[in-house]
Amino acid sequence: MIDRIDQQLKVQRVALGVLTHRQELLASNIANADTPHFKARDIDFKDALGSALAGRRSADVGMMATSPRHLGGTSGSSFAGAAKYRTEFQPSVDGNTVNMDVERSAFAQNALRLEAALTFINSDFKSLQMAMSQ
Repeated sequence: MIDRIDQQLKVQRVALGVLTHRQELLASNIANADTPHFKARDIDFKDALGSALAGRRSADVGMMATSPRHLGGTSGSSFAGAAKYRTEFQPSVDGNTVNMDVERSAFAQNALRLEAALTFINSDFKSLQMAMSQ
């Protein structure tokens, strides 16, 4: 029973993870708008979601264990390798590639997608709760 519930919620769970990681990247871009030589990064939502649902990990650089006693390391997010550098629209004198108009727009759009994903998950849980109560 639980495996069917998990399977039904898998797409929403993975999408929520991708959207959350993207929101963190966009917030980092906005926070570093005045940092010299900072390169703006973003995730292609469609590619990251497709890779995660297919069971492929992002292009993370893993740590190599040279001894069986080494502990396995984990990156902060399973989508960290999906982040790509954003192309420059207008060159900056200090080498910073953050365009605040693009970042604010992407942040607002991603916030709406995040809200929609949470609404869909909430709806699924209400449907499951109603089905179990009858």
